[in-house]
Amino acid sequence: MLKTAILFGSSVGNTRFVAEKLHAILPEADLISAESAKAKDLKDYDFYILGTSTWGVGQLQDDFETFVEDFLTLDLAPKTIALFGLGDQQTYPDTFCDGMGKLYELLAPKGPRFIGQWPDDDYDFSESRAFKDGMFVGLPLDEDNEPDLTDGRIAEWSHQLMKELQA
Repeated sequence: MLKTAILFGSSVGNTRFVAEKLHAILPEADLISAESAKAKDLKDYDFYILGTSTWGVGQLQDDFETFVEDFLTLDLAPKTIALFGLGDQQTYPDTFCDGMGKLYELLAPKGPRFIGQWPDDDYDFSESRAFKDGMFVGLPLDEDNEPDLTDGRIAEWSHQLMKELQA
């Protein structure tokens, strides 16, 4: 497998919890908190899996707000990126997983290869910055309302990522 980093920003623990579940499936990856991550230490990775929650009205998690500025100094064109995001479909249906969408919008101009798009089947939201061209830009999760679906979605998405990395 490519040298992989799972980077996450977590304020109340849900995104960390999901990142740890993903790490259990991909134990060869390095699990790194955005709070302590520095771009200079990440330049040798080939594949980044980035996870953020959505705060306020569609904002990135605080640690990611700071981290992404530094991360954008890297040459991301030869890299592969997969995103996962946490949101609340019931309370914030018009900004569901917007943090993931904002992250995508910030990184896309740097030219990385994105993998891990996810269909909107079984989701109930009205708008999302993470929903582009009929698909989510990564894996959306709702730990507030659908925690029972998280394990299955992570397992399926992880399998999808491995297939897409080989393509």
